Amino acid sequence: MTAALGSRPIGRTRWAIAEGYIPAESHGPRPEMVSHETACILNTSQHEANVSITIFFADRDPVGPYRVVVGARRTLHLRFNDLHDPEEIPRATDYASVIESDVPIVVQHTRLDSRQAENALLSTVAFAQDE
Repeated sequence: MTAALGSRPIGRTRWAIAEGYIPAESHGPRPEMVSHETACILNTSQHEANVSITIFFADRDPVGPYRVVVGARRTLHLRFNDLHDPEEIPRATDYASVIESDVPIVVQHTRLDSRQAENALLSTVAFAQDE
């Protein structure tokens, strides 16, 4: 059974996650318990989403764009740890991100901090710019 979404996709084309930090250490089995930042991207449109991500730092110029594609009517849980081109995002460093897409998407931010056996999980919806 498929859910009907109507003809208009949900979401926005510009998102920001003002808080970013990938812990340098992890505790527990890999890859499941590796400390990470994730952008959960939902594309409800009938077209694939071409997404670009720019990373901002407190003490140096931005890096990017990192490019990913989210299929039509699909979701992608993108670990920032896995972004390597144009360069790896440094661990134990504060950063922020701007996520732009050519079709409306929804973005949720999640962090798993497994530096100690008592894990911490944070999740929030990113900021969306009005269109």
